[in-house]
Amino acid sequence: MAQIINEQDIINAICLSQAYHKKIQPNEVMVELMYDDETGFGAEVEIAGQTEILNTATMIGALRVWIKDVLHGDPFSTGIELVLDNEEGIIAKLS
Repeated sequence: MAQIINEQDIINAICLSQAYHKKIQPNEVMVELMYDDETGFGAEVEIAGQTEILNTATMIGALRVWIKDVLHGDPFSTGIELVLDNEEGIIAKLS
């Protein structure tokens, strides 16, 4: 059975990833997930008043770190599919 990463954990993964790369605390990062029919999945990240838009590939990279550090799985052999769910919002299905 495929494992699901819920919307809040996707946000947490992006916060941790951005905090690591920018050398700040995760609680200094604000994230809003987005979906657009033309561009696909993305995230708007705000750090110290500066906004950056992350693309799908960057989100997947953050989820790979989450899989390794939080779920203790193999981040490179795990398939990750972002899905827009009517009830749950944006989720990630792992296979």
